Amino acid sequence: MNHQRITFQSCDLKLEGILYLPEGSGPFPCVVVCHPHPLYGGSMDNNVVDAVCEALVRSSIAAFKFNFRGVGRSQGRYDDGRGEGQDAKAAIEYISTLKEVDAGRIGLCGYSAGAAFSLPVCWSDINVKAIAAISPPLEMFDFSFITDCNKPLLLVSGSYDDFTPAQRFIEFCENLSETSEYEMFVGADHF
Repeated sequence: MNHQRITFQSCDLKLEGILYLPEGSGPFPCVVVCHPHPLYGGSMDNNVVDAVCEALVRSSIAAFKFNFRGVGRSQGRYDDGRGEGQDAKAAIEYISTLKEVDAGRIGLCGYSAGAAFSLPVCWSDINVKAIAAISPPLEMFDFSFITDCNKPLLLVSGSYDDFTPAQRFIEFCENLSETSEYEMFVGADHF
């Protein structure tokens, strides 16, 4: 995949990221992909994050993954989700300035705690046109704010997810708006 290593600002911190571009000429729609919990080994090099980026590029959509503060070469330290949400917002603002990206077609995807950190801060951002949450840890974080989301929203979880029981996931998703879709992968766990 064609990619560019990038450094961008989040408040007074420099964060690292990688922009993956599809073949052809842009500007391309782009999805910011947020990695799982940094205190449990989460980084932009996570296998699920990589799989999402690869799938997006195969679909002619640019993907931007980055390390939250304190992870890899990103400056700072873990901020209990608060600063990490600001990092996601900074990533969205940054990619919207790139000539390769169609600023009118930006999406947000968070995996596990990446969804818990980024969605509360970014779901109402006017630059974000669509949202996806992979294995959202519904038992650990409050996701009730997205019940009012009127943007296209996709939630994905495994039937054996350790952090969100299957029945809890289904009940949560059935109370979302008409613009929402969900999928349960039978036999899959959180990872």
